[in-house]
Amino acid sequence: MLPSQPLLHAAVFALAVLQALASDTFIAAVYEHAVILPDATHEPVSPDDALALMNKNMDVLEGAIKEAAQQGAHIIVTPEDGIYGWRFTREGIYPYLEDIPDPAVNWVPCTDPTRFAPAPVQERLSCMARNNSIYVVANMGDKKPCNASDPSCPSDGRYQYNTDVVFDPEGKLVARYHKYNLFMSETQFFNYPKKPEAVTFETPFGKFGIFTCFDILFREPAVVLVSELQVDTVLFPTAWMNVLPFLTAVEFHSAWAMGMRVNFLAANTHHTNLSMTGSGIYAPDGARTYYYNMKTEDGRLLVAKLDSHPRLSPASPPAVSWSSYASSVQRFSPNDHDFEGLIFHDKFTLTELAKPEGNITVCQKDLCCHLNYKMAGKREDEVYVLGAFDGLHVVEGQYYLQICTLLKCQSTDRNTCGQPVETAQTKFEMFSLSGTFGTNYVFPEVLYSGVELAPGEFEVLNDGRLMSKTRPTKPVITVTLFGRWYEKD
Repeated sequence: MLPSQPLLHAAVFALAVLQALASDTFIAAVYEHAVILPDATHEPVSPDDALALMNKNMDVLEGAIKEAAQQGAHIIVTPEDGIYGWRFTREGIYPYLEDIPDPAVNWVPCTDPTRFAPAPVQERLSCMARNNSIYVVANMGDKKPCNASDPSCPSDGRYQYNTDVVFDPEGKLVARYHKYNLFMSETQFFNYPKKPEAVTFETPFGKFGIFTCFDILFREPAVVLVSELQVDTVLFPTAWMNVLPFLTAVEFHSAWAMGMRVNFLAANTHHTNLSMTGSGIYAPDGARTYYYNMKTEDGRLLVAKLDSHPRLSPASPPAVSWSSYASSVQRFSPNDHDFEGLIFHDKFTLTELAKPEGNITVCQKDLCCHLNYKMAGKREDEVYVLGAFDGLHVVEGQYYLQICTLLKCQSTDRNTCGQPVETAQTKFEMFSLSGTFGTNYVFPEVLYSGVELAPGEFEVLNDGRLMSKTRPTKPVITVTLFGRWYEKD
């Protein structure tokens, strides 16, 4: 006699749990999605039209989820805005929203879809997870009624939240996160929780935390999850617009995983007109796999194996005292060749690498950056500088930075230093960069020509030096220590 479908599903799920428990590793997947966008309109569409668009995107996501499961993935992360896009006013997005309950209600929408208000998106996501025995992470919109007596209640009587949901391999809703740090263009939501949420959940392969896109640049919830709640892996749906030279998705997300010493699963939307691309699966010792493509409008599934508890892994890098080495170096008097340059609206102090090799220092306020380097050959048509920034960034948000950077200028005109560059010709024999940081939250970035990472080709010593581990195999765009001084915000 053949087993019934529920019994078969329970057996498959139990086997998957046992396999995960038997191993100190798990297989992760992220999907970069070229989102099907709604037509631009000033009037809200009907709920049926809204669901029709969302189903088109979920058709694509379901294909990626099935493929990930077939490759053995235990969890898959899909992007921010991946179900409906972003061309909305506050009123225009309302037909796309659902009421997402607290996970404490112990709900499997796939098997009990009518328990709460109509929730076809949650039902379908739940079934994707259940039918493929995989954790599914998705981003959608949550709506909650509010009382007019609440001074923060909008005039339309509801809160609208940018929300991440997680369904386990049985299809149960196990996590719900409301984005706290909204990017300036998120007028369709506008609302955020009164207090930041620190959302975690346990799996057979470690403790997971989740937040969304712009949240990564702020202490709450990002640092709280890692430093205080000690999660092993961070899930990161994002709609990240790349900003060279420091905030390209793949370089910053890889650096954040290394600096925070956690696994990091970043799923980006794909839309080249808005410079949106760059997804990856990152470990503390570097990128396991990543995708960056500004040439075509293709999505991409990434799958890789990770340590379940990276802090316990022999490959996990040691804790770093970021200012130890640089503080022992004699502080030089100001360089006659120092000049100012703007990088992403921040005023850096820069000095040119005038020789093919040397030791140079540049300082700004309390931050001194030291560089020891040797070029394979100095070209007359390319200029590199060492830069320092110690101050408050105030453009799309306010946050305090300390940055040391070796970077290629856009041209031989020094006024172009700090402007976006994607290609270079100059190779280095070696480099060693350090700084007198006032924060322990420093993220090491190395970006090669063509916006390529350099896994395995550099290391961070426990005294704070970012060094080439082998002779760099490709020309360098930037070598950066990106410090985020949360305490001074």
